[in-house]
Amino acid sequence: MSEIKSPHLEVHKSQRMNWLRAAVLGANDGIVSTASLMLGVLAAQASHSTILTAGIAGLTAGALSMAVGEYVSVSSQRDSEYADIAIEKRSLQANPEEELAELAHIYVHRGLEPELANEVAKQFHKHDAEAAHLRDELGIDQAALANPLQAGLASALSFSVGAVVPIIGALISSKSMGAWVIVIFSLLGLAISGAIGAYIGGGHRVRAAARVFFGGGAAMAITALIGHLVGKSL
Repeated sequence: MSEIKSPHLEVHKSQRMNWLRAAVLGANDGIVSTASLMLGVLAAQASHSTILTAGIAGLTAGALSMAVGEYVSVSSQRDSEYADIAIEKRSLQANPEEELAELAHIYVHRGLEPELANEVAKQFHKHDAEAAHLRDELGIDQAALANPLQAGLASALSFSVGAVVPIIGALISSKSMGAWVIVIFSLLGLAISGAIGAYIGGGHRVRAAARVFFGGGAAMAITALIGHLVGKSL
């Protein structure tokens, strides 16, 4: 039988969501948490060198925390997926007819007529029963299983890139203007990060930029207020 070729190719955005979500989250977290830490220390009347030290410490701690957290999280997810794959393999070996009926039942609920669903299930079982069950029963694509090390490194890198933004603002500013420069740099970084993420993912750039702009601004304002109050009481 000749191969049926697709009449056209479509470029979709949803396949980028996993790495895009991690990258945008990491960059925004790096900007907001580092800027908030620096503003909180600055509001407590700390010296310029102390503010920079706090920023660098926040970058280091945050990047390591993101790397470890993402590595552990993705490792747990992958372990669970491997466990489900092992269960499905055993069931296919022990109960092939029941598994075939289960796959057909899935296709019936997706809109196929029972006869056609049975035929489709049989064809998939002949071709690659394991892949069909993992995909259609469990939603697992063995070719796209998450990589914990890759996820951890990507999260640490994106956090570090974001955290550098307020640190650069502090480096080029004077002590009297430090807070304003850190805030301006951080808000611009958040807006750009949100817009870039929306552009790559096919979303609304202005709306995405506004979300992170106002959310990050609120976080920095609250942290600065707490730093000011604590600094006055100590």
